[in-house]
Amino acid sequence: MPERGRVGQANAGPAPEGQGPVASPPPAAGTGPGGSVPAARRAGLLLVLVLGGMTAMPPLSMDMYLPALPAVTDALGTSAATVQLTLTACLAGMALGQLVVGPMSDRWGRRRPLLAGMVVYVLATLVCALAPTIEFLIAFRLVQGLAGAAGIVIARAMVRDLYDGVEMARFFSTLMLVSGAAPVIAPLIGGQVLRVTDWRGIFVVLAGVGLLLTLVAARWLAETLPPERRHSGGVGQALRTMRALLADRVFAGYMLAGGLAFAVLFAYIAASPFVVQEIYGASPQTFSLLFGLNAVGLIAVGQINGKVLVGRVALVKVLAFGLTVIALAAAALLLMTAGVFGQVGLLPVAAGLFVLMSAMGLVLPNTNALALTRTPHAAGSASALLGTASFLVGAVASPLVGVAGENTAVPMAVVQLGCALAAGACFLLLCRPWRGDSEL
Repeated sequence: MPERGRVGQANAGPAPEGQGPVASPPPAAGTGPGGSVPAARRAGLLLVLVLGGMTAMPPLSMDMYLPALPAVTDALGTSAATVQLTLTACLAGMALGQLVVGPMSDRWGRRRPLLAGMVVYVLATLVCALAPTIEFLIAFRLVQGLAGAAGIVIARAMVRDLYDGVEMARFFSTLMLVSGAAPVIAPLIGGQVLRVTDWRGIFVVLAGVGLLLTLVAARWLAETLPPERRHSGGVGQALRTMRALLADRVFAGYMLAGGLAFAVLFAYIAASPFVVQEIYGASPQTFSLLFGLNAVGLIAVGQINGKVLVGRVALVKVLAFGLTVIALAAAALLLMTAGVFGQVGLLPVAAGLFVLMSAMGLVLPNTNALALTRTPHAAGSASALLGTASFLVGAVASPLVGVAGENTAVPMAVVQLGCALAAGACFLLLCRPWRGDSEL
């Protein structure tokens, strides 16, 4: 019978080779300051919207601000390179903040760290709107990222608290309806805000969205981690829990596979504006259309994953297929951009990018589900490691797409293919799906 691992007890250690301790499923019910677990599960659409909104806040914070970069450069009298540090600071804050908030949520429950993080996010965002200097803005973009990380990591942990097995995989796919649309609509919203106000107005809008989510979560989002499942240790136990998680070979395999797949996505986001517009001569409108079409593909395939495949096909098989498609699409893009097929136009390259992005809908939700299935008693710490790995690997991969300048798309395709192959290797070598370590 296939077995499932569990990591995260106070005295947890590395699981024996090829297996982990047998997991206990999450309790059917629990109580907390915000209500009961069954009540939270019944929230349905509201739960999807709130948790989806929490996971969407980071891409909104990053991408909604992009159209305003030239205006910030002029208003604060600085260079474009310095203004780029405001993006780096926010991204670094999101990555590091998850490592702090995740263990906190395992100790004190989900609601308190979530609401505290959202309050700090709103305040930091308002301070960004009032920033008098670029140094001030960079500092509080870092604080904004650190606080905003609470929404990402705790949303994933709450899904793990509420759902198990195929239900969890389905819910992660459903979340993509909300969180997957955020990177697409964020620049459009930012552009419209700039039509009626200046760049500071974008931060005011972000603070308003954050405040609305905070109020809704405070009123309707139930506590999902009952007291008997919380950890009572301090920093030392949090570090031991994370070490035990990383020592679990299968969990580490899913974490790395998901992080490297996310790096493929980051490489696309970083390079596609230059590839589509500068190299292939498309207009900004055409680029926006293609960008939106790729996002629709990702979301649609994610829904097929959750509504059709989950429960009928083993998740490890779906994940293997998704990773294979991503690698093949990246290989095709490399051959096209390197001129192996002669001079190709935008249409074949756009088709390759569409296939690659759509396959993400089979990879991103399933790596999260398979990894968190092994960690019912350390969902916060596990979610923190999953998120941090994705952001850090993505942040390293993104600058590499421009190493050869803006006149070639080959670096983008090389980074994408390298990360896709590395993701497949981690999945095969560490997760060893043929051994049946997962029952999903």
